Amino acid sequence: MRLAKLFVCSAVIVLSTSLPTFSQTSSTAAKPNTNTHPATHSTATYDHTLLKPALLKETAPATYQVKFDTTRGEFTVTVHRDWAPNGADRFYNLVKHHYYDGARVYRVIPGFVAQFGINPHPPVNTAWAKATIKDDPVTQKNVRGTLTFAKTAMPNSRTTEIFINFKDNTGLDSQGFAPFATVDGQGMNIVEMFYDQYPDPAAAGEQPKMESGGEAYIAKTFPKLDTIKSATIVGGASPTTTKPAASTSKPKP
Repeated sequence: MRLAKLFVCSAVIVLSTSLPTFSQTSSTAAKPNTNTHPATHSTATYDHTLLKPALLKETAPATYQVKFDTTRGEFTVTVHRDWAPNGADRFYNLVKHHYYDGARVYRVIPGFVAQFGINPHPPVNTAWAKATIKDDPVTQKNVRGTLTFAKTAMPNSRTTEIFINFKDNTGLDSQGFAPFATVDGQGMNIVEMFYDQYPDPAAAGEQPKMESGGEAYIAKTFPKLDTIKSATIVGGASPTTTKPAASTSKPKP
């Protein structure tokens, strides 16, 4: 069952880093955020092909770029299919059919990861609950700025959940977490502004409710979470955008 699977997935990632707490410490200043309503674009409709995951099997290009337009700004990522072919293909098909449009960045743990992948529409979440892909060999390290599919301790358990590493989380490498892309240029300046003041939803048991309730539940319960307005394939890789993002000071919104 996907609801249990994703909860376990988050717990596995948290335990692997020995984080002392699931919630934001009181010493961290809150980030201003005016995103107190659902996404600014309509999420009333969606590509109904998403209800049939078995049809979304297109092979991705060797490299391609995806632009994320979020409530914090825009950034791009470059995908390398040779890093993790199954992950790169799954991401390509999801983005091509606008799976991530309107999705909240629902799990943001400072100094660890920002995670997304719950669709705003409950029927879509149900359709992808068991649409797993085979594991990829881990050929790259989970360094700052890399994108990786979340998974459970069980083999071949990846579906739609993705996290962006805030720092070098190389302890995840030995656990089978295979990076497939990296944030380009200064894009981590945007990623690091995602709202992070809510408790970890994995620890709070909120992920199943987010999946079954979709955007209606998230907007009511966690209105300040940032939103991916759209994720769009924009082209191939540039020679200057293939390295993981360097560490920078955390910017203000």
